[in-house]
Amino acid sequence: KGEGLLRRDESLPRETFKTGDRVRAYIYDVRQEQRGPQIFLSRSHPQFMAKLFTQEVPEIYDGVIEIKAVARDPGSRAKIAVVSRDGSIDPVGACVGMRGSRVQAVVGELQGEKIDIIPWSSDIATFIVNALQPAAVAKVVLDEDKKRMDCVVPEEQLSLAIGRRGQNVRLASMLCGWDIDIMTEAEESTRRAEET
Repeated sequence: KGEGLLRRDESLPRETFKTGDRVRAYIYDVRQEQRGPQIFLSRSHPQFMAKLFTQEVPEIYDGVIEIKAVARDPGSRAKIAVVSRDGSIDPVGACVGMRGSRVQAVVGELQGEKIDIIPWSSDIATFIVNALQPAAVAKVVLDEDKKRMDCVVPEEQLSLAIGRRGQNVRLASMLCGWDIDIMTEAEESTRRAEET
């Protein structure tokens, strides 16, 4: 006898529902109110994507593969970091599935949201380099106190690393929990010369 609420800002952009549609969503809150429990639903929550992968990938459901972090720009692009507890299982390959079947099932539910599946690493520098894919990073400089990282990329990779309207670097930053600065090799050598 509960009532589910899916607010406009919790659904995907350009998404419309008609009466009688079946809607899959993530329950992010339940509040007891006078007229019964109010169930708050979301389709834009990062955990919604994590739960879709859990349904599609048996290895995640069984706990062999663990989802370590999710970052989303709902309806546009997302990054998900996975790690395998079994050395013989490739976590990225398992999530992609045969000819991309598993990831395509999730993409279909999320209205074509592009998903980057990234191998998680306990070494933060390696993890951030992976998170910035598809861009190739030449060098990283860490500042552990401020949780900041300077990533140096070749000139031709700069726009790919930053992404459209800064999306790639923003999602990588959300995924890792670190601030990421992208700079070209020329900018980095100029800055090093100034510091010297």
